[in-house]
Amino acid sequence: MGIGTSIFLIAVGAILTFALNASVGGVDLDVVGWILMAAGVLGLIMTTLVWGRRRQVVTTTAEQPVEYRRVEERRDVAPPM
Repeated sequence: MGIGTSIFLIAVGAILTFALNASVGGVDLDVVGWILMAAGVLGLIMTTLVWGRRRQVVTTTAEQPVEYRRVEERRDVAPPM
């Protein structure tokens, strides 16, 4: 679940809980709103934890320095026989 989806669930849950005074047969909209808000908050926390782990920077250092050798090719010398 992404950040946008979590915020959407929180907003819809808040609307159902605090702004609506309607009743649907057999369904308590206040409870549904609280459940949606809880799911949104949980999703927001989980998304933050997952993205926080992805953004950690890992650096590695070589224990020994890398040695480079310069190789020259001479064309004016005859190859050994």
